[in-house]
Amino acid sequence: MLHAVLIKGAFQDSVTLMLLSRDLSTLPDVKSVAVMMGTPANKDVYRDTGLWHEALAAATPNDLCLVVDSDGDNPDIAASMAAQVKARLTELAHSRRSAGFPVARSWRRARQLLPEANVALISIAGHYAFEPARQALEDGCHVMIFSDNVSIEQELELKNLARSRGLLVMGPDCGTSIIGAAPLAFANRIPAGPIAVVGASGSGIQELTSQIARLGGGITHALGLGGRDLSERIGGISAVCALDFIARDSASRVLAFVSKPPAPAVRARVLEAMQALGKPVVALFQGEHLARRHGGVHLVRTLDEAAALAVELSRVDANASALPQVQGRGICGLYAGGTLAAEAALLFAEAFGIAPDTAHVGGYLLRANGHRIVDLGDDAYTRGRPHPMIDPSLRNEMILGLAGESAIGVLLFDVVLGYGAHPDPAGEVARAVSALRAARGVGAPIIAIATLTGTAEDPQGLERQIDTLERAGIVLADNVRAAVLLATHAVIANTSPEGEAPALLRARPAVINIGLRGFADDLHANGVKVVHQQWEPAAGGNERLQRLIAQMQ
Repeated sequence: MLHAVLIKGAFQDSVTLMLLSRDLSTLPDVKSVAVMMGTPANKDVYRDTGLWHEALAAATPNDLCLVVDSDGDNPDIAASMAAQVKARLTELAHSRRSAGFPVARSWRRARQLLPEANVALISIAGHYAFEPARQALEDGCHVMIFSDNVSIEQELELKNLARSRGLLVMGPDCGTSIIGAAPLAFANRIPAGPIAVVGASGSGIQELTSQIARLGGGITHALGLGGRDLSERIGGISAVCALDFIARDSASRVLAFVSKPPAPAVRARVLEAMQALGKPVVALFQGEHLARRHGGVHLVRTLDEAAALAVELSRVDANASALPQVQGRGICGLYAGGTLAAEAALLFAEAFGIAPDTAHVGGYLLRANGHRIVDLGDDAYTRGRPHPMIDPSLRNEMILGLAGESAIGVLLFDVVLGYGAHPDPAGEVARAVSALRAARGVGAPIIAIATLTGTAEDPQGLERQIDTLERAGIVLADNVRAAVLLATHAVIANTSPEGEAPALLRARPAVINIGLRGFADDLHANGVKVVHQQWEPAAGGNERLQRLIAQMQ
């Protein structure tokens, strides 16, 4: 049998009431208990779940509705449940007063308590989210809207308003953001590092940032966009704004982007903005099978691939900061191993948008735009000669020949250990590189990058070979891909926009939390300045009166 009680003027957030409903439903003599505010949407839920009671018809959005479905005909059960609800809410109110951060009942008061606030985190019912979001934007705050069920027309209006004021709207239906280590809504504790994350997928951002952390990387910020931002109607307004913010943030050295499949025109717009970043970009458009590269943007297909590549690019960037500036923009790869040469040629072709040399005439696997990759194990070089892994003299000659090629700024090569190979391949190539640098002089520096194939048990001695290369000023890459990424980084000029980073990204934000109290608790626990605005529908939820009040303010 159904019993119902209305508790007038006792507004609470939905999560608090859901947990309360769960706990009360475990008590004896009841089948289920539902505690919700008397909004039109919640009344529909009562009807749809068979818990409708005529007493609910008189409820306003500020009234708490308690419905008990009991096993028997106990007329006192509803009153008993209502007493327990009031006791729990009183206990909750006491805990809130001792929370350690201010609580306000209006936006104006929240701003007085935290005048430096620059972010509003909104998690009230979506039907009501538009007005506080607009108020925050008009007051100069960035906005994150956790709420869903905000109309697309309202989303577009809010994002156009934000764009006109140089502000960012994250959401609606934005589950995750991390700004300056401040966890907004659903977020994980991620180490600091040089990778910025932007995404139209809350769980995607959480998984991507978590994998980055597990791989030993870290992030500057993670900016959520909301699930509809890359739709044709919204047009990627927040995505382009977030990319502009990251472009101007010098601490963000690499960008990782994740979203559900965007509208085709929006994808093109976002990719263009990524190209203009002047920073390495890894992009995952989930569910799409795209080419591996789009200019300077690395396109991947899975979250683990995105995380691994972002971390690798961040390490490449860190290594590149120690490299000399080179005038020559050409890359020359001289490989003893044919498979290593082929992989390098393929990766460079993708990076520069050029075609590998399929004819392989003279051992050339790539020869275009001033770049070349040569397989010195090709028949053209081994006829009448030992293989270059046995006798590196031909490669040494070709390295010295680069003394007259100032257009070449980066030299790549492999060092292969093992039985049958030269007893000291690192020593041979180190002497050749030193002679090349001496011949070129200080006016024409060249970067030498090596990959090393072998194990600690090989007769040449892995550690001795590494030490020889490092003492010669040769950069040792972990693998061919890392070598190609580093070489590409060295010869492509940084085109990132100049200027100061947006204030949002320069320091940990100060937040006005409107809605779910738990979000304010998490922010406070992480040392973020926060005021919790204890929101409830104005004018008893009467929309006509709300509009009149807004016009009077």
